[in-house]
This record gives sequence, structure tokens and C-alpha cells, in this order.
Amino acid sequence: MRSWQRMFVAVMRLLLKCLRLGRRRRFKLLRQVEQLWHYGNLCLRSLLFNSFTNSDVVLDSLFEPIYWLVDHVTRWFGVVFVALVIGLTSSIVAIVYICLLPLILQTYTPAWICWHLAYGHWNLIMIVFHYYMAITTSPGHPPQAKDDLSGVSICRKCIAPKPARTHHCSICNRCVLKMDHHCPWLNNCVGHYNHRYFFSFCLFMTMGCIYCSVSGWEMFRDAYAAIERMKLLEKERLQVAANQTYYQTPPPTFSFRQRAFHKSVVYLWVLCSSVALALGALTLWHAALITRGETSIERHINKKERQRLQKKGKVFKNPYSYGGWDNWKVFLGVDMPRHWLTRVLLPSPHLPHGTGLSWDLPPCVTEQRTPLLAI
Repeated sequence: MRSWQRMFVAVMRLLLKCLRLGRRRRFKLLRQVEQLWHYGNLCLRSLLFNSFTNSDVVLDSLFEPIYWLVDHVTRWFGVVFVALVIGLTSSIVAIVYICLLPLILQTYTPAWICWHLAYGHWNLIMIVFHYYMAITTSPGHPPQAKDDLSGVSICRKCIAPKPARTHHCSICNRCVLKMDHHCPWLNNCVGHYNHRYFFSFCLFMTMGCIYCSVSGWEMFRDAYAAIERMKLLEKERLQVAANQTYYQTPPPTFSFRQRAFHKSVVYLWVLCSSVALALGALTLWHAALITRGETSIERHINKKERQRLQKKGKVFKNPYSYGGWDNWKVFLGVDMPRHWLTRVLLPSPHLPHGTGLSWDLPPCVTEQRTPLLAI
């Protein structure tokens, strides 16, 4: 009896030891899995950690494929956009010379004829000159050698020196001096050396479209009324022809030349008015930026810097702004009064102030620049 009891106790002790050993191994395995999970989570967070990460960075990362697609589409379709600008502008000029100019010479007084001829051709020359210079002039690029510049940062995309006001264009895949934006209608970047040509083209194109819209308003009304009358008479003619028997189709009421003339006038007015509204808004936007002495990219940078300093009780001052009037003189390259005629009102290929690598005080500025920060 005692032997059976001893054997039973020994078996029970052995079972208990096995259970405790299995429980320890299970808890140890769970602790190891938990440690590995925390370690992996810590490694992943350390790799993705960025103190500058915010909602804007996350959205930019999510939209990166769309940006890539837009960059490549814009790069390949730039030539198409340039051809479209040249084609539309040429069609308007052809309509003016073929349809409107003979009518002006027959009906207007000599004074008005001289005004239209002088202003129209001057505006056309300014548009053609500045558009040609904007698409053929390089915006300017920093040198590739690091030894040529000192105290500048390095672009993380092209691994080249990046002076002040220089930004990388993902479409051109190069850094651009004083970059404003990449314009698909120019198939070129707008930068230090062609910024004035771009703005002047926008300004004179807007002025030309407004001129055509205002001066052609009465012609547009008459042409539109004539087209409506054509449609009405054509409808009546078809109704009469349906009630009678003809071996041949009745001749049209209006000739092809009359139809083409009226439709060309309507096309001219609608296109010029639309371009005047859209391009006029863009021109006013860039005029405001020039008045503040900043580019489109710098506007966003300065806005964030202004908000950051405002939280610290400081005021941000743009170091590249010399005042509204002086900003326009620097932008247009006006060093003396006669330059308003020779460099602004007449075609001029003069270079802008500075090289785009450093920003010293231009000679045309009368006052010293304001400090960068003011408490």
C-alpha cells in the first residue's frame, strides 16, 4: 500500500514539474516575441522619424506619383503648347489684316486710322519680341563646380551649388537662378534672365486682347446678329424647300465669304476676351509679386517664415525687397529716366541687374534695404 502511494506521489510531482516547465517556456517565448515586436517597431519609427513631418509633407508624399506624371506630360507637351500659342496668335493677326483692316480703312477717319495702325503694330511687335525672347533665353543656371561659389547650400537632387533664390525644377531637371515657375506655354523655366520677358509678354498680350475686344465690340454685335439671321433664314428656306419639289438644292442666301467674315469676327472677339480675362488675372498676380520683390516660390516660403516669426513676436522683412517703386525699377532694369522709353516701351534685350548668384544693392535703388528680421 505504501509503495503505491509513493509511486502515485512521484508521478504527480513529475507531472507538476512538467507543467511548470512548459509554463515557463511559454512565458519566455511570449516575452521574446513581445521584445522583438517592440524592437522592430522602434527600428521602423527611427527610420521614418522626421521632426519636420506634418500634414503637408504627408500630402506631398501621397501626390508624388501625380507630380511625376504632370512633370513628364508638361515636358513632352511643351512644344505643343508653344505651337498652340503661335497658331492662335497668328489666326487673330490674320483675321485683323484680312477682315478688319479693309473695313477700318474704308469707314474710319484718318485720325482713327493712324491710331489703330500705330498702336496695333506697336503692340504686335512687343508681343512677338518678348515671347521670342522668353522661349529662347535661358533662365540661368548655377555653375556645377563647387569651388566657384562659397557659402551656398547644395541641391539634394542635382548635387550642385544652390545660391540664394535658386530652386530646382523637376521638369527641366536643373537648378534655376531666381526661379519663379516652369511655364508650359513657353516650354521654358521663368528665372533670372527671362523673368522680365515673360511678364512683358503677359502684359502686352493682355493689352492687345483688351484692345481687340473693346475696338471690335460693335463688329462682334453686328456679326453675331448676322449669324443668327443666317440661321433663321436657313431654317425658313429649308421649310419652304420641303413643301416644294426641286430637282436641285436652292442656292444659299448668304455667300461663303459673308459667313466666314462674320464667324471670324465672333471667333476673334470671344478668344480675345477669354484670354484677356485669364491672362489679365495672371498678369495682376505677377505684378503684385514684383511690387513685393518676390517670386511665386518665394511667396510661399516667405508666408511660412512670416507665420513662424510671428509666433515668436518678430516681424519678417523680405531682404530682396527695396520698396514698391524701386522693385519695379530693378525688375525692368531702369537706371535712368530715358530707360522708361528705350527699355520698357520699346523692345530691349538688356540684361537684368546682377548675375543671379549674389544679390548686391543695385545702383538704381535710392534707399538701403531693410533688415531681414526686426523685433
